[in-house]
Amino acid sequence: MRTLSYWAQGAMLRLLLLLVAPLSLDRRRKVLGFVTEWLVRLTPLHRRADRNLALVWPDRPAEDRTAIVHAAARNAGRSLTGIWFNADFAREVANLRPEGPGLDVLRTARAEGRGAIIVSGHFGQWEAIRHVMKREGLEAGAIYRPNNNPYYEPIFRAGIDLGGQPIIPKGRNGYRQMIKHIRSGGFMALLPDQHIGDGAPLPFLDHDAKTSLAAAELALRYDLPLVPAFAPEVDGQLHVIFEDPIPHTDAETMMQMFNDRLSSWVTRHPSQWHWLHRRWKIKRS
Repeated sequence: MRTLSYWAQGAMLRLLLLLVAPLSLDRRRKVLGFVTEWLVRLTPLHRRADRNLALVWPDRPAEDRTAIVHAAARNAGRSLTGIWFNADFAREVANLRPEGPGLDVLRTARAEGRGAIIVSGHFGQWEAIRHVMKREGLEAGAIYRPNNNPYYEPIFRAGIDLGGQPIIPKGRNGYRQMIKHIRSGGFMALLPDQHIGDGAPLPFLDHDAKTSLAAAELALRYDLPLVPAFAPEVDGQLHVIFEDPIPHTDAETMMQMFNDRLSSWVTRHPSQWHWLHRRWKIKRS
């Protein structure tokens, strides 16, 4: 039954992508954002996202939380559109000018033959970050978790392949590949804003959340810059911002600084973060 369900999901998505393909990329985003919003409205994901918001901002009225959940669901569909149609997305951001002091840090690292770790989150149009880096001659690979659905996996993988190489699956072998890549001067982009069972309980949006320390540990072990980068949409305009690198101290302090920086962006633009994740599992059912 699970195989049949996976096949049906993959077939429906392929049909949907085929139907919207003739539209402009912006119209595809609107259609797929609408579909994603209604999928969230009709599934337990809506309650999960609302619980997350109620934990972080308990004083917000229920109608405000609902509005954020719906907008976040639409943003998830918009972000996935950029992955499913990644070649078109790459053309769309081809002239997007990156901002922030972290870009020069990355350029210096590349000129010196050193690797770098770029950290971001499931926020805004995060896939734009690697496209901009690739255009700037700073191509970054990425770590990803293969999808459980084998019929969806090739759709997603084909998209992220275009943003930069190498694309490395999570796991022990993948970790070794990543180390080899950064030691040879390569860049890796990581998204450490999801729950990880063996992570450190660090505050994120003022509540402890299990946070991976791997990005900071790699930066410390191999003396690499750790550069946060974010791709918010502000007043309808997409920005790619490379912030000051996180100073080298210890892994927990460094990842706490990352959590704080991402928290600041989420607080300013709450509908652009992926509230559908089970981010806070500590002392929660």
